[in-house]
Amino acid sequence: MALQVGVDAPAFTVKDDEGNTVSLSDFAGKTVVLYFYPKDDTPGCTKEAQSFRDNYTEYQGKDMVVLGVSMDDEASHKQFKEKYGLPFTLLADTDGSITKAYDVDGGGYSKRVTYIINGEGKITHVDETVKTATHAQDILTAMG
Repeated sequence: MALQVGVDAPAFTVKDDEGNTVSLSDFAGKTVVLYFYPKDDTPGCTKEAQSFRDNYTEYQGKDMVVLGVSMDDEASHKQFKEKYGLPFTLLADTDGSITKAYDVDGGGYSKRVTYIINGEGKITHVDETVKTATHAQDILTAMG
């Protein structure tokens, strides 16, 4: 069962698709869309990533940060990002620590769940019923 609205988002520090160290605290004061997905370059995960890509300017306009998380490594993320022109950061949760902390462990992969985290680090929205093709727009609608 995913974490609930109102709880503090678990802190994390991990490498991104460029090998940079990224922490949740880097985004204090901003709204973070933390979306978990099973695997790079698979049909559903690609549709979901493209959905965020195609709506990315709207997220930027609302000062929202999009972070994709799977248990794939940095090289896989980099290739996936380049192949589909993804303008947002992918986090390499290779040891599954973020996946476990956010209670989305599917047994060796991240379940498809999205969290919205406010600027104070609280979870304000949880989406466990993701429609991959329209997910980014669905989140924008939910956020108002």
